[in-house]
Amino acid sequence: MDRQTQIRLLVAVVLVLILVAVFSGFFTSNATEVSYHPEFKELVKGGQVESVTITGQSVEGEFAQAGSIDDTSYEKGDAFSTTLPNESVVGGDGRVEQLLADNDVTISAEEPSDGFGRLLLIWLFVLGLFVLFFWYMSRQARGQMGQIGKIGKSQAKLHKPHEPDTRFDDVAGYEEVKQETKEVVAFLSDPDKFRKAGAEVPKGMLMVGPPGTGKTLLARAVAGEAGVPFITVTGSDFMEMFVGVGASRVRDLFKTARQNAPCIIFIDELDSIGRKRGAGMGGGHDEREQTLNQLLGEIDGFEGSEGIVLMGATNRPDVLDPALQRPGRFDRQIVVPLPTIDERTEILQVHTKGKPIGDDVDLSVVARATPGMAGADLKNMVNEAALIAVRRGSDVVEMADLEAARERVTIGRERASLALDESEKETVAYHEGGHALAAFLESEADPVYKVSVLPVGQALGVTTQLPTDEQHIYLRSYLDARLRVMLGGRAALVQATRLARAVVREYGMGKLGPVGYGDDQQVFLGEDLARQQEHSDRTAELIDEEVREILNDALDAVCRDFERLRPGLDAMVRLLVEREALSGEEALKAVRDAVGPEEQLMLRGDAVTPAHSVDMGDAMRRDTETEVEAEQGSPEAAEAPSEQEQAGMA
Repeated sequence: MDRQTQIRLLVAVVLVLILVAVFSGFFTSNATEVSYHPEFKELVKGGQVESVTITGQSVEGEFAQAGSIDDTSYEKGDAFSTTLPNESVVGGDGRVEQLLADNDVTISAEEPSDGFGRLLLIWLFVLGLFVLFFWYMSRQARGQMGQIGKIGKSQAKLHKPHEPDTRFDDVAGYEEVKQETKEVVAFLSDPDKFRKAGAEVPKGMLMVGPPGTGKTLLARAVAGEAGVPFITVTGSDFMEMFVGVGASRVRDLFKTARQNAPCIIFIDELDSIGRKRGAGMGGGHDEREQTLNQLLGEIDGFEGSEGIVLMGATNRPDVLDPALQRPGRFDRQIVVPLPTIDERTEILQVHTKGKPIGDDVDLSVVARATPGMAGADLKNMVNEAALIAVRRGSDVVEMADLEAARERVTIGRERASLALDESEKETVAYHEGGHALAAFLESEADPVYKVSVLPVGQALGVTTQLPTDEQHIYLRSYLDARLRVMLGGRAALVQATRLARAVVREYGMGKLGPVGYGDDQQVFLGEDLARQQEHSDRTAELIDEEVREILNDALDAVCRDFERLRPGLDAMVRLLVEREALSGEEALKAVRDAVGPEEQLMLRGDAVTPAHSVDMGDAMRRDTETEVEAEQGSPEAAEAPSEQEQAGMA
């Protein structure tokens, strides 16, 4: 509870106590009310009253002895009160004074009060409540006006020197990226050294890379190593519903930076305000463009001696305005790619440090089994493995836990609630077995890692392949092998069509020759909403015909081979239905054992076993190649797209 809340609570308690004290006399009374006739007269005549106090027509006193009135008992010393009628005026024969005197009752008299004091107190209390209410409302109004006055102020957070405790040693891998940023650290630490040589450090550095690769972490490491103030802000912090607020916040940000120079300004998600101007419907967002204009002007206003370095991070450099990346602004672009195998090993060592890891865990094997994962993905996988270990009642993370976590992150969690009957399971097994068998036939296909008919994520089954090399160039023969593997399950038509169309349109590998026919870049990223067709209708027909021909040829080739290997496919399916999941080696062995020597020579593909039992070798830097079929409907339904389909010629 903060101090302001405590004060408000204390004031409320005090007001309640005052209210109780003021009004308690109106609603509570301990005196027993008795009637004047006959009860009061009988009490006086019976010697039950020793003294009374008369105030106007009100009489108050105490009982001299214990007794009862109308079944209401009282004790000696209890108070009572009564009201005199108008005819019972004090004084004279037969009046109340005479009655009390005849029975030896001591009489005291007080002047009746007009109640002005209590009434005044009540009104003062009510007036105080009104004053307190209007004071509170005016204070709230001043606070809101103050917030409106601050709306044009920068939302950036200023970290003092050495507050960011991150260092380069805390960032695993990325040695080349560190090397590019170290000269910025050296300049901020000792700018005179560079001035003497007449050198200038780039005013702006733009870190580009996929999400989760550690761009923000690297910026913190630069600030921590340099030991200078570090100002952080996100691109969305500049945007507000009021016109001109973004530009005002940019001015205030750079004013703060000049007051704390040398320093580092870090703008995360730069594409929020740095998108191309004049793009989109209506020519663009005017407020965002004015904010960008102000940012460009502030960067150009720098001088090399000011010692202010601007750092930005984005995973969409393609949508940035060209003016941001020209010399003098963000003139150095640092690519922060997905980590390599060795870098993934180092990242895993960082995230498993201090955790109870089993003796059977080999992080180098885990790194080989996690191609395409960024640092954030690896951290999530290690945490998922720890959760899996806890679920099975262990406080030590073993290799099997990491393997299960890897599959859950890349493929999805097995759904025990979705049970397939035998006929459905057999249908899915033929579909998944077809993918695996097609991979066994292709020497250039990625090795089969796992075949399963267990519902996983949104899939009814899964066939997983893992690459064995870090490839950067994809040959036409490799793409053809991928097409045949996709069509081996017959349902991957959407993926296969997309890949075949890319072969013809984008890669220039078809009969139409080495000509590119446009791309599929999304229009909402800052490009024009309407694009002109880059080829004739006749060319579009030729593209469709060749795509259809490529797919038909691939499917015919797969069907011819499957006819000869049908016994092997049936054997693999029977084993898959029985066991529900097979490793690549187990699936390949089932096929080999069921076919003749000549058919065995056709199996030129390879397979790998799960990571927790065998070292799978080097893995290429891309996502695990996984084929899934949609949960809704039969295995002939469209399949989820794979990241690897986007692979093109380097």
